[in-house]
Amino acid sequence: MFGDMMGKLQEAQQKMEETKERLKTISMVEESSNGKIKVVITAAREIKDIQIDESLLEDTEELSDHLVLTLNKAIQKADEVNEREMQGAASGMMNMPGLDGLFGK
Repeated sequence: MFGDMMGKLQEAQQKMEETKERLKTISMVEESSNGKIKVVITAAREIKDIQIDESLLEDTEELSDHLVLTLNKAIQKADEVNEREMQGAASGMMNMPGLDGLFGK
């Protein structure tokens, strides 16, 4: 029984690691409300690109406001995808006796 449980744990851990790697390949684009800033972020929460319309370079306060809002929206979107994917990867561990309470249902 213990050997079987260890095998399942190792399998679940490998699935989690594979999911973490896959999250690096999932990209999302978030755009500011005025469409002048675009942020590309991965589900692993890594910023890949930021595009800024030149008209925002004249007003640093406006640029800063739009950049902060857009980055926060991009991170929130990445967090949602990350959480959903990691929960799926952890679902195998939730079915193991004694470990079901660790991940919250």
